[in-house]
Amino acid sequence: MPGVEAEVDETAGGESPAAVFACPEVLKKRADFLACARARRQHTPGFVVQGRKRGEGGEAVRAGYTCSKKVGNAVARNRAKRRLREIARAVLPEAGRAGWDYVLIGRAEETAARDFALMQEELRAALDKLHG
Repeated sequence: MPGVEAEVDETAGGESPAAVFACPEVLKKRADFLACARARRQHTPGFVVQGRKRGEGGEAVRAGYTCSKKVGNAVARNRAKRRLREIARAVLPEAGRAGWDYVLIGRAEETAARDFALMQEELRAALDKLHG
């Protein structure tokens, strides 16, 4: 685009550094959500975390996100799920375990309004209890 200058990292041979994605794989099948619902769970004030060790022994950390209509209208549910995705993206690569599935469930009036840093700490603590 004219007038837009791209920053170039000179230490990398003139190429921009590659983007690193620390996003967990996303659960999409209902059966995976139901399997997590039958497994362990940990409640926090902002959300609920369900977790299970997969039987097939995959190495990836997988996560799913859900909010019921109790959370609010579609706008409120989507906002809550976006926040859950972001805390999972920040915390699961370091605190999650390979071969595990996690489902984060939003809570009415809490998930969208709670402090983001506090929610990250709550997820870390919940995962420690879930694994312990």
